Amino acid sequence: MSKLSEKILQIAITQIGVHEIPKNSNAGADVEKYLKSVGLGKGYSWCMAFIYWCASEASKQLATTNTLQKTGGVLAMWNAKPLLRVKLPEPGDIMILDYGKGLGHTGIVEKVAGSKVHTIEGNTNDEGSREGYEVCRRVRELSKIKGFLRP
Repeated sequence: MSKLSEKILQIAITQIGVHEIPKNSNAGADVEKYLKSVGLGKGYSWCMAFIYWCASEASKQLATTNTLQKTGGVLAMWNAKPLLRVKLPEPGDIMILDYGKGLGHTGIVEKVAGSKVHTIEGNTNDEGSREGYEVCRRVRELSKIKGFLRP
């Protein structure tokens, strides 16, 4: 794992438990901080903004360049960064889910155990929604994941 990937994961872990305020609003001080990092205001889906914010903070701390595209769109990120794509995930990689019709979801890989990918995701919940209300840990099936980006 690169220093950048390790730092992104460390930062994501510190955000576990962040909730929207009010619930199901895509708003609240922390959520709006994530959204602002990609140039969006409150009310937007924020899973990719969360990832970008984590990478941006990690890049600042390490005095390096954030290799991610400044976007709140999961599939826009995937399409913009083909050189970052990897097949086999490692901790600190960015998981990409594609639900079709332009809808996606994302998270940061925390660990891989067989066919299970353990992630930290924003804008989800314990039920696994792509439109949830918090930052939390999730477990995903490797076979359902479109791919991974390695920052």
